[in-house]
Amino acid sequence: MSDDTIRLVTIGRIIRRRRRLLAVLAVVGALVGYATSLLIPPSYTASASVLLPGQWEERELLTQVDIATSSTVIDRAAATLGWAGVDGTELRDRVSAQAADGNIITISGTADTPERAQQLSDQVVQQFVGFAARLVGENTDPEAAAQPEALRQMVVQTSRRISELADAADPGRTVESVQTRTELEKLRTALQEAVNKLNQATPTANKANMVVMGPAARPADQAPPTRLQLVVAGALLFLLLAVIGQLASARMSRRLRTEPEIAAALGSVLLGTVDVPEERPAHRPEGRGPRARIRRLLGVDIRWDLPTPQTSGDEAGRQIRYRRVCARLRDRLPFPRRLLVVVPDGDEIARRAAAQLAAEAGSGPSPGASSREYPGLRVVGVSVDRPMVPDRDAESGALVVLSAGSWTAVELTGIAEACADAGHKVVGIVLAGTVRVRPTRSAGRPADAAAPALAVGDVAAGGSG
Repeated sequence: MSDDTIRLVTIGRIIRRRRRLLAVLAVVGALVGYATSLLIPPSYTASASVLLPGQWEERELLTQVDIATSSTVIDRAAATLGWAGVDGTELRDRVSAQAADGNIITISGTADTPERAQQLSDQVVQQFVGFAARLVGENTDPEAAAQPEALRQMVVQTSRRISELADAADPGRTVESVQTRTELEKLRTALQEAVNKLNQATPTANKANMVVMGPAARPADQAPPTRLQLVVAGALLFLLLAVIGQLASARMSRRLRTEPEIAAALGSVLLGTVDVPEERPAHRPEGRGPRARIRRLLGVDIRWDLPTPQTSGDEAGRQIRYRRVCARLRDRLPFPRRLLVVVPDGDEIARRAAAQLAAEAGSGPSPGASSREYPGLRVVGVSVDRPMVPDRDAESGALVVLSAGSWTAVELTGIAEACADAGHKVVGIVLAGTVRVRPTRSAGRPADAAAPALAVGDVAAGGSG
């Protein structure tokens, strides 16, 4: 899988073939999330909003946000609340503020109970509004602040005097009186526009009048992360890590998959490939020890990265492959002789294929074939950790049967060296793979009748022929 692209079908294969392991890991992750929720105390968040009337620029709103979360405001709120063991430094991590559209600043407070969260938010809002108003008042010169008000009073008096002059003028009897009244109205309008511009130029008083938009609502739900969220997050995290771990393990695998790589590692030629019917998990050989039982329970005793077996034809078609391998093996030998069939321990597919191959060789050539007999085959299992092949007796060579994608180059090289040490030359390689058998009614009885051909006793008989 090192050169394959990760596709959705690959993820689906992992989930299908590792569903027991993934389910166990998901439960473990959920338990870890639950344990984490017990260590994290519950928290609740309440929010209150403050309206800033007037025209405010964005940088001015950000300044107000900083003031709302400043140490001065938080310390005053902590002193007013008087919670035991809670000071301004701790509350500073529980209070946040942000500016929203419409000159609104939202202040949020987080506490271990809904009541405390509500109290904290309301108290910070009050301290912020009071501190901001005090800050504006301190930064304003009293004499400069009184000048606009005195000017407004003078404008009001002037407007009254203009009205008196307009009433005293001759009400439209002469041209001069009409012009006088018109000029007076223009003067009144100009004065009013000047007052409006003055109000817009000095919005400090309006900005100081912040409006609290109601008390904070008492929170009903716990603030994230909740216990349920931690449980779900733990299960998903462990599930994701398990899938990534399976993909990483398959990508770093050094098992040989292609025929040229396997032939080069064993130093021989490939004689052909044979098919073995796929077995149900219930018919797999029982392992020994608690570790093997745990692997079977979790479903990790079957590799997930092997391709899905293809549907095979009938039994006769599979036997033809075995006969062709026996024929090629016979053609490579100068005269009929006995051979040692070497199968790596743990390769159940290769073991079944070797048994069938030995049984086919023991049955002799098919009708119409050459008069020469097939070589006698004796099946032996070899450990890949410490390969040990029986010494040369009546056999004069070795035939290696294995399944692709199960062994590394180092392991296969060790088997070839073990054969050489025992005096056996590797005369050929046979690859075995699993196929799905089509369920047919007519094939039921012949398959049962052919089952004894795979028994150990028949393998021994084939080897003696």
